[in-house]
Amino acid sequence: MSFTYGIYPGGAVGGDRGLVEPVIADDPVLISRALDELQGPDPGPRAGFLVRAYLPFRPPAGSGERLVPAEPERLLGPDGRRRLELVLGFRDPAGDVESWLAFIREAIDTYADRIALLQICEEPTVDQPFLDGGTPDVLAALVRGVVAARDHARAKGLDLAVGFNATPALGPDLAFWHGLANTAAAEAPGFHEALGYAGFDFFPDVFRPIPPPDLARAVELVLTDFRERVLPTAGIGPAIPIRIAENGWSTGAGRTEQRQAEVLATVLSTILSIKDRLNITGYSHFCLRDADSGAEEGLSDSLYYAFGLLHTDYTPKPAFAVYQAACRH
Repeated sequence: MSFTYGIYPGGAVGGDRGLVEPVIADDPVLISRALDELQGPDPGPRAGFLVRAYLPFRPPAGSGERLVPAEPERLLGPDGRRRLELVLGFRDPAGDVESWLAFIREAIDTYADRIALLQICEEPTVDQPFLDGGTPDVLAALVRGVVAARDHARAKGLDLAVGFNATPALGPDLAFWHGLANTAAAEAPGFHEALGYAGFDFFPDVFRPIPPPDLARAVELVLTDFRERVLPTAGIGPAIPIRIAENGWSTGAGRTEQRQAEVLATVLSTILSIKDRLNITGYSHFCLRDADSGAEEGLSDSLYYAFGLLHTDYTPKPAFAVYQAACRH
């Protein structure tokens, strides 16, 4: 089974109150250089490294949301050695699903064969105003969007996988997943056949501390739960691949760069040890570079400013070498 890697290479990140802007603007030349270093000079059979990019549909006024990173096609390499993992976010306060479907088709037309993975909606499981779960009619947008994207890509002869992403269900409440199954049956009967993958966003030991000896087991348990309990609730069976869409560990006050490297190594090794059993086919790291490594007083205390494998100035943290070794293996 092939296993592909990717990364979100922009500096802007989502925080608990919306978009967090980097203190130093993205530099496409330095980003491309870092991506080349991760992927290696001659990818050969490893070709297919993915650049994760986020394109929101009608974000709320004043949110600052936009395509990030800007002009992601510039980061794919002159030989097209990388492709896009393009995330389309449904953030329309009016819940205009018909216009959303047109937006999906337009995005496919724009990026065409540069897309490898097309993610429909961004964390629709999270009912917050700055994520898609807080948008009216998000379930209809998800299921109808997956079918519309698959159909449009087929009509254009494009080879891309269409999916969506989710966060862990940490308790017995599976209302979202029951709702997904019911909405698919009512509004998009072809949803399950069109679905190419299920993305999973998780950040173990970031928002809820986990003792280091328990980390590997916690990663295995949450991924097994997603495969064996959560996805089946929505009628999504074991033949649909899981892809780790977002994972990372932030540095800062009391959170060392060495520990970031250790956490990444543990998470990656655990995923690779269970990928065949759970049909996990890829991993994308969040993210390449810190929004702010602590240059401004007080920011280093936030969990959202320093998820990068690189500092704000593009110098590497120890975790960069850990991910480089995995991507080149």
